[in-house]
Amino acid sequence: MIRLAIALVTLAVPAVAEGTFSLPANCTAYLTIQMRNCTVSHHFTCADDPQGHQRRVDLDEAGMAYMGEIDSETQWISSFHPATGHSETLESRSANPASLTELINTGVNDYDFQTQSGEIGTTRYVGTDRLTGKTVTIDGVTLQQTEFTIRALNPDGSEQWRSAGNEFISAEWRMFLSGTSTVVNSDDTFTTDGTPMEFIMPGEPGFLSSSPKFGCNVVLSSWEGQ
Repeated sequence: MIRLAIALVTLAVPAVAEGTFSLPANCTAYLTIQMRNCTVSHHFTCADDPQGHQRRVDLDEAGMAYMGEIDSETQWISSFHPATGHSETLESRSANPASLTELINTGVNDYDFQTQSGEIGTTRYVGTDRLTGKTVTIDGVTLQQTEFTIRALNPDGSEQWRSAGNEFISAEWRMFLSGTSTVVNSDDTFTTDGTPMEFIMPGEPGFLSSSPKFGCNVVLSSWEGQ
């Protein structure tokens, strides 16, 4: 994970200047998503990964904001957070693994798993995803809406943060996509909106773009208009 993180950071820096994000060797991108929160997300697979695994890199105006790997059930296999410099890896045994298949087949999925991090230690994640029965079509792509709750807990059971809101799933791509959520921690409560705005396929303009398109400089633009 760390080796790939270093490779991605090395490749991403010059790519920002050129306007196109470059993937590491033996990896193939299949989807770029422009989101409402000034983020562009690139989804790709790598030949050396287990079957069914896929990776994602998010870029904001400052560069790489997130990198993660999931399996075919959307379990969080690993993640890297450039802003804090910490990474997390899924423990091999989960009390109740996340399952996209269960969510699709039954309409609800409860999960309870832990990640390990050399920088921040053990974190336990407990939550529920539930299909609302609603579908939305964004830029020609039909998604199923979910509602979710999640809590991040310290080893002693105390709460780091909690969040609730609505996301989307794509059964075809076997992934969750961001929506609207409210996050609560000991210091603050805030809302986020990472709803997809554009889906860009290989060969289409904007594929692997390093520049987010939507929601950037919102505060500055509002101020300038007053």
